[in-house]
Amino acid sequence: MSTWKVSVQAAILKPLKNVITIMNIIIENLRKNFGEKTAVNINQFEIPSGQILGLVGNNGAGKSTLFRLMLDLIKADEGRVLMGSTDVSQTEEWKSWTGAFVDESFLIDYLTPDEYFQFVARISGTPDEEYQSFLARFEHFMAGELMGQNKLIRNLSAGNKQKVGIVAAMLLRPKVLILDDSTSAVDTRTDQMIRTSFREYIPETTKIIISQRISSLMDADRILVLEDGRIDGVGTHEELLKSNAIYQEVWTTQKKGEDDDE
Repeated sequence: MSTWKVSVQAAILKPLKNVITIMNIIIENLRKNFGEKTAVNINQFEIPSGQILGLVGNNGAGKSTLFRLMLDLIKADEGRVLMGSTDVSQTEEWKSWTGAFVDESFLIDYLTPDEYFQFVARISGTPDEEYQSFLARFEHFMAGELMGQNKLIRNLSAGNKQKVGIVAAMLLRPKVLILDDSTSAVDTRTDQMIRTSFREYIPETTKIIISQRISSLMDADRILVLEDGRIDGVGTHEELLKSNAIYQEVWTTQKKGEDDDE
């Protein structure tokens, strides 16, 4: 079990009472090298509270390294990440109001989805009526494959594991939600449902979505393009299509792949 997983489970034993306060994120002079390779080199960047920020880039651009720095899973060589006024490297306080999901290692896979959602609801202090209402919103999303099936999470498909992780993260109603390529195994229709639910259920949460698939980021408030660990561009989908060569190339390549599959 990962350190992050343990710390999250311990921290959220303090009920959040489903109250979300303003939580912006500030990156200051952040540097991370692996040998001679610069993985992240960002001087200054701020994500306003409640914003959906998409993060995209080619393989090796530094997306996952930045994700891990934000969650203090690895230590920066220089600089810091602030959630509000809290330096994530100096305290674990922020873990009680931060949700994150990458892959099945973030789940308790010896539980069924029903048991896992109940566990998350209980430790987050979510009233039973609200918990049931929340799950009802996602009946179409779960497509009858998760609830009431008496099937352990470890035995689910990759796409269904991602659904469990994302739904559980939203159930916590975190102040900050960070997802790293967490919809890679779901179909585009489900992906759209997830994006819609972000705005409907957790509109005040600051959301960072890292994805290889630009279609998962198109309706983000802003999209940040990384290249060699540095910010190459920032803007909406439409703005970047006009102004950023890397974004244009990734988008064109992905659209061509989709057209070839049809």
